[in-house]
Amino acid sequence: MSGDLSLLAILATPLVGLFLGSACGRWPNLRESVTLITAVALFVQVLGLHGAVAAGARPELVLIYMIPGMPLKLTVEPLGILFALISSGLWIIATLYSIGYMRGNNEKHHTRFFACFAGAIFAAQGIALAGNMLTLFLFYEFMTLVTYPLVTHSGTEHAKKSARIYLGILIGTSIAFLLTGTLATWTMTGTLDFREGGILAGQVGALGTTVLMALYMFGIGKAALMPFHRWLPAAMVAPTPVSALLHAVAVVKAGVFTVVKVIVYIFGVDHLVATGSADWVPLIAGFTIIAASIVALHADNLKRRLAYSTVSQLSYITLAATLLAPISIVGAAMHIAAHAVGKITLFFAAGSIYTAAHKTEVSQLDGIGRRMPWTMTAFAIGALSMIGLPPAAGFISKWYILSGAMSTEHWLAVGVLVLSTLLNAGYFLPIVWRAFFRAPPADDHHDDHGDGHDHHEAHGEAPVIMVAAQTTTAALTVLLFLYHEPVLALARRVAGME
Repeated sequence: MSGDLSLLAILATPLVGLFLGSACGRWPNLRESVTLITAVALFVQVLGLHGAVAAGARPELVLIYMIPGMPLKLTVEPLGILFALISSGLWIIATLYSIGYMRGNNEKHHTRFFACFAGAIFAAQGIALAGNMLTLFLFYEFMTLVTYPLVTHSGTEHAKKSARIYLGILIGTSIAFLLTGTLATWTMTGTLDFREGGILAGQVGALGTTVLMALYMFGIGKAALMPFHRWLPAAMVAPTPVSALLHAVAVVKAGVFTVVKVIVYIFGVDHLVATGSADWVPLIAGFTIIAASIVALHADNLKRRLAYSTVSQLSYITLAATLLAPISIVGAAMHIAAHAVGKITLFFAAGSIYTAAHKTEVSQLDGIGRRMPWTMTAFAIGALSMIGLPPAAGFISKWYILSGAMSTEHWLAVGVLVLSTLLNAGYFLPIVWRAFFRAPPADDHHDDHGDGHDHHEAHGEAPVIMVAAQTTTAALTVLLFLYHEPVLALARRVAGME
């Protein structure tokens, strides 16, 4: 083992939290305190690396050599530090929210839940810091396995069936396509290292690059490119904090992070422009954006609507990365951050609505903004970000993506962005309208529980710890709009603009 040992500490921290938290399983307050302290410690460590990486340093650590010339290694570059900061920072807030949710809904198996959550964050850090494709692949697979118990958490037959879809699609695409592409890359180039400018130029022709592109794009199942997207709505059976983890913090972000990483550091933007091997990807991504938006438009179940919104939003990042303009790659990197804070806010709000009012359908939300103003205001901010309207972070990232589409004169991408923005408004704004501008149904004020008592006052907001979490992420969504220079600086380095 040689190199910067602070990288090993970053990997070890969530594992220590996992084992200590599990050991404290009989003492819930202690277990959750350990989890929270671990999350804060991890974020502080990652933040400590940010300054050096932003200034141009590339800390590296070789863990072991799998075979001669093929190490498991960690390297920190701008895209990696961005993903590490997002996942570790949101882990703190998601932990607070989870404590309130798991207790507020009398969920079982808290210790297993928090242990798997820590395992997923460990995997996210490994993916963020991976120095080559082999290292990334191993952490990517571990993330699939460690999140499986979270998807099947409730133990119902429906949950088990959905978890099988989740596992089947993610493991299937990885082994059939991603592993094949990784081995082919190694065979053709003799390396799997992530390098600025990529490793394929001069080694692989146009046809070979096109085949590799297909293997990677469809093999990275966590990016939910159609037709390999069904695992994502299937995973909605999980408790809402898991949905937040899957859709904002770790799993889907691991997918689109890997897409951007592979395009920039394996294929190389110049090589893809020269060969035209990625020209078909925006078509698939554009189709995914529009098709998923149309499904979301017709979904009455709130979590299903949010799930298909995520499928659509992820393909914005794939689309932006494969437009191959430096400014669109900036947009792709920024949308990873903007979508993370916006979408976690929306899922937190959905969980709060379920916890406080036991409502799961959009059609049940008339007037709910009057008794849950904090929750629905947070939801409205998250919705603005998904649509791409100020003062929310999604406006900034969409602006860069649109600028990239226009600079390359990719008018189909421009059309997709405009149409999908209208569709986003079509499935988010009616929820906000219902919540604040429609009167609650008459029976909502009275006996919801069938016990002869009026529970309207008791409904109010969800537990204060949950409201605090979603208010914080909503504030971050606005803050990222107002003060996005640190994220922009990292994104510009990823795109080779600095």
